Amino acid sequence: MTWFIVIALMFALFALNMRIYLAMFAAVVAYFVFFSTVPLPIAVQRIISPTQNTSLLAIPFFVLLGTLLGTTGIAGRLLKLADLMVGRLTGGLGHTNVMLSTLMGGISASNLADAAMMCRILVPEMRRQGYSAGAAAAITACGSLITPIIPPGIALIIYALVADVSIGAMFTAGILPGLMCATLLIFAVWLNARSRGLKPSRDSWPTAQETRQTIIGAWPALFLVLVIVGGIRLSIFTPTEAGAVATIVTLAIGLFLYREMKLADVGAAFAETARQTSAVLLVIMTSSALAWIFSMERAGITMAELITNLTTNPWLFLLAVNLMLLVLGMFIEGTALMIILVPLLKPVVQQLGIDPVHFGIVLILNLSIGTLTPPVGTVLLLVTNLTGAKLAEFLRDGWPFLLALVVALLLVTFVPAISLALV
Repeated sequence: MTWFIVIALMFALFALNMRIYLAMFAAVVAYFVFFSTVPLPIAVQRIISPTQNTSLLAIPFFVLLGTLLGTTGIAGRLLKLADLMVGRLTGGLGHTNVMLSTLMGGISASNLADAAMMCRILVPEMRRQGYSAGAAAAITACGSLITPIIPPGIALIIYALVADVSIGAMFTAGILPGLMCATLLIFAVWLNARSRGLKPSRDSWPTAQETRQTIIGAWPALFLVLVIVGGIRLSIFTPTEAGAVATIVTLAIGLFLYREMKLADVGAAFAETARQTSAVLLVIMTSSALAWIFSMERAGITMAELITNLTTNPWLFLLAVNLMLLVLGMFIEGTALMIILVPLLKPVVQQLGIDPVHFGIVLILNLSIGTLTPPVGTVLLLVTNLTGAKLAEFLRDGWPFLLALVVALLLVTFVPAISLALV
């Protein structure tokens, strides 16, 4: 049971606010120094070996893609398209916020970048149109959770690598759950806006000419979605190749088509991509060593025996996992939880006959909700800081939107076809 001591040490270091990769690295070193006779060079080898996986190249490409999008002018044109689609509904800008997150989710890979952008371009106008600070912040935060679920979310790539499943399958599986989250959020926004007497952001539905002009202006962004999702779905590209092609297309759009991107923006985007990719890779490298330790200590098998002694019902297992993750997600960052728990739970998932792709979507959606819960919810902290909303306001006015996401989680959990229909 030395693996349990390793996990306890890691959680203790998380509680002390140590960086994720450092806490994992310390736990790995402690295992090899105090609990194992395996030479330390093996530990170094296990940490470095994941960097030889060419699938990891998908991460910097999609991070760079998301970073570049803010300087191309694509977001503004997608905003017009989103408003054209749902602005006539009661509470128009709230619906536009969710729809823009959905459209951006098809080309961006970062929910934090998505939330920051919405806070800047939509929240001030939402406040002027009657939304409270808490409701505007909550809609923005909840809408940004669509980004990691719809491809090319980074969480989909990380899970695929840790669980040893196809990145393309995870991308495809995330489409319907992401669209369902958007639909439920729009319904929740409509109910909330109706009860508060909020008006649409448009006086009438768009004319045919306005629709045509808006779509023509937004076609490069829609083409990016087609390149990423369609190229992978039709087996034209691997996910890594799709990221590379989409990045080149984005540069061409920003520099030559819209001409809103400057060379300085490109340099800044590469620098930011290097920082974000380094942080992700450090976590993946240390988690690989942890997964090797769990394998050596038969931790997954032990966990499978323990859980199957309690229940062999896959639905009870999924319900228990959801409850556990919702609680743990309040205190521990989602990426760390995913990387720690997937190697432990994978044998149980296989033994109970649960599709690992379906389980991955459930896990990612659950951990995404965790980013909205105090005290360590990253999206919650970012949005409340940028909008000036207080935590109490966020929770008081935002609970209908959080409830919509929990309903989506339950539907994805107990209706596997939502995740697997397109795979």
